[in-house]
Amino acid sequence: MGIGGFRHHMVQEVFEEPRAIQDTIAGCTKDLPAIIKEVGERKFRIAYLSGSGSSYYACLAGQYAVSALTSLTATSIPASEFAFWASPAVRDFLMVAVSQSGESVDILSAVETALDTGGKVLAVTNTPGSTLAKKADFVLLTRAERELAVTATKTYVSQLAAAYMLSIGLSEMQKVKGEAELGEFRERLKEAPRLLEETLRSTDKVVREIAEKYRHNKFFFILSSGPNYATAMEGALKLKESCNVFAEGYASREFLHGPMRLADENTPMIFIVPPREDLDEYVGLMKRFKSLGAPIISISEGDEKITGLGDSITIPEGLPPLFTPIIYVGPLHLLAYYSSIDRGLDPDKPEKIVKVVK
Repeated sequence: MGIGGFRHHMVQEVFEEPRAIQDTIAGCTKDLPAIIKEVGERKFRIAYLSGSGSSYYACLAGQYAVSALTSLTATSIPASEFAFWASPAVRDFLMVAVSQSGESVDILSAVETALDTGGKVLAVTNTPGSTLAKKADFVLLTRAERELAVTATKTYVSQLAAAYMLSIGLSEMQKVKGEAELGEFRERLKEAPRLLEETLRSTDKVVREIAEKYRHNKFFFILSSGPNYATAMEGALKLKESCNVFAEGYASREFLHGPMRLADENTPMIFIVPPREDLDEYVGLMKRFKSLGAPIISISEGDEKITGLGDSITIPEGLPPLFTPIIYVGPLHLLAYYSSIDRGLDPDKPEKIVKVVK
């Protein structure tokens, strides 16, 4: 079977995601109080979350949590674009700089810009001795251990875990939410490793079958809303990287504003249906695209209104909707892996891309 019973590093690292989340939550529980105390003394009103690739999508998901749980005005900015957002008029802000390696030239450049314009930098990184960690005012480490595949999987979910823990900690410091409500958020987040492990185990077979079924397709669209808009973007990136296909993530209703012109029998539509969303809205969208001949794939908690419309991947219940990206992304990581294998590609070393962008 190869590496640790797995054929490739990528799939091994996908199945290591639950442990990466658990270890990151434990590390954040220990490290965050000192960071939160120092951040709290500055009384920031604005937070910029910045990263590249998967790290940027972790920022996007994190933005929803920061906005929902704290009093900070939060904005996600791709690291390569940060210089264009920097304003001399806004000097007292917190920049959350996210990078698994801490060595990407784009995030380091963004950090320099933030520091030069008077901001404070909180690094979220998997590499303690990285350049990013040395430049930052505060460092919050993820605990994913070394990731060998070029595609980011376990580092991505560990970044989500860190972002959620940071949001809860900031909310507690600011007294935005009550102690009981935040305690519930913490306890539910601790269930994420178990729920993701259950998700990966229970969906592995059906995801393999879906990958095989669509192995000849070259165009995919992934649609969702709310925090899982970030999941759609991350899932599309993994398909691009691993499978060399055209894949795009969209906010579900935004797809109706022009891109739906591209939907036909050659474009599988993957719907991530978050809990407590308007199911009838999603059902209507699925039926609409199905009438155009587009194959439908759903990732949901298993409502029969949805599962009967095409290929379905069922996720266990248990997390608040705000935190569900950490679970819903698991089947998409598996789909990218198995789709790569079915196309005769090497998922560990995709052509043309590298682990650290210089």
